[in-house]
Amino acid sequence: MGKEKELALNILEAVGGIGNVERVTHCMTRVRITLRQDELADVEKLKKVQGVIGVIEESTLQVIVGPGIVEKVAGEIAVISGVELGEPIPLRSDNAIQEPKLSSKEEVSRIADENKKKYSKRNDTPVKNFLKSISNIFIPLAPAFVAAGLLAGITAVISNLITAHYLSGESWSQFNLILNVIKNGIFSYMAIFVGINSAREFGASPSLGGLIGGATLLTGMKPELPIRNLFTGEPLIPGQGGIIGVVLAVWILAWIEKRLHKVIPNSIDLIVTSFLSVIITGLITIFLIMPFAGFVAGNLLIAVNWILSVGGAFAGFILGGIWLVMVMLGLHHIMTPIHIELINQTGMTVLLPILAMAGAGQVGAALALWIRCYKNKQLTNIIKGALPVGVLGIGEPLIYGVTLPLGKPFVTACLGGAFGGAMIGYFGNVGAITIGASGVEMLLLIADGKWWVYLLGLVTAYIFGFLCTFLFGVPKEARQPKSV
Repeated sequence: MGKEKELALNILEAVGGIGNVERVTHCMTRVRITLRQDELADVEKLKKVQGVIGVIEESTLQVIVGPGIVEKVAGEIAVISGVELGEPIPLRSDNAIQEPKLSSKEEVSRIADENKKKYSKRNDTPVKNFLKSISNIFIPLAPAFVAAGLLAGITAVISNLITAHYLSGESWSQFNLILNVIKNGIFSYMAIFVGINSAREFGASPSLGGLIGGATLLTGMKPELPIRNLFTGEPLIPGQGGIIGVVLAVWILAWIEKRLHKVIPNSIDLIVTSFLSVIITGLITIFLIMPFAGFVAGNLLIAVNWILSVGGAFAGFILGGIWLVMVMLGLHHIMTPIHIELINQTGMTVLLPILAMAGAGQVGAALALWIRCYKNKQLTNIIKGALPVGVLGIGEPLIYGVTLPLGKPFVTACLGGAFGGAMIGYFGNVGAITIGASGVEMLLLIADGKWWVYLLGLVTAYIFGFLCTFLFGVPKEARQPKSV
């Protein structure tokens, strides 16, 4: 049995079996499980599963297993469930599973789990549910964002080399074109992807959600015969309102479709419900939602630019400093649609490079702890495992395994991120052409040749995270000798 399948089975045993699982998704590091009955899950047992780094109890049960392995573990659970990842899992009568006994948990996971308890409480509020929905819509797209983002960085480098005549020949231009075509698959049809995922989240038919998302692209509209904005008289622009409008439109689609299912006879339900849902939602989307969402998206861009232009280094300091807290509280996914909307309108998001400084501050803090706490082999071993992925912008292992449990280093890591954000805010107009990558990876994604500003911000965050932690952020007990 593969280790991913074994870990999946052990997780399922702790949460009450596949019969207690309603839906499974994942992000970069967490397997997200929606439970049917929360009380059937043994969270303490789950925390002791070998391979589980931490557990977050919110409206969904979030099991941190780390980057790379998370997709495989979530995929194994999907295979066991018999449905696609992210789809509702039907309740079956044969839910008992035979699972192997667990061995003892690695110390790195034990430390992260023990100290995570006081930060993770179930809080099923409307705000949490809204954030969960946003997360479930965009998290499945994360692999595509990462892959397309790196492709965008590579094509930008190749284009620059061709322009500078370091590369020449039709073969290089053709190769670059091919990479661009692959990369544009996600960005050109983002509305359709978001429509499908939104429908899954809100309980509508995924194909109808994709259809409504595609309708916002206004395919087939001719310049000489435009569809006009009812409020301004101006022609609608394909994609106006962006993904904000798509999410709102599919929410309305789900509301309409569910109610039609209740009143339309079964014999004609498939045809009539689908048709009426699409035609009603489509008209609402084109004539109401697209103008409204376009207004919101346009003013969002104005607001972001105003904050950064007026606030400058101060705005960067605040944004870079609070981002780790937002990640810890699970609020960071709300920024995903904002980043995408900024990219759609301007070709880059000026927020992401600043927010990425928070992870760099953690790296600096971890390095300081490694030096000051060298006698604590237990802690330094955790740092050794979490630091490489932290450099690449995946910060959760450092948050939950190192800085947050110790208290002071979390604060000083935030200060490191704040100073890095201030540096980028001081120069201003530093944007990433896509989302997904962070840390040093983002150097490939910085627009307009301003990668050096981003690098300067990273170095600043590393240095201040290190200095603040080295001088003020090392708890006395963390320096005590402790074996693994």
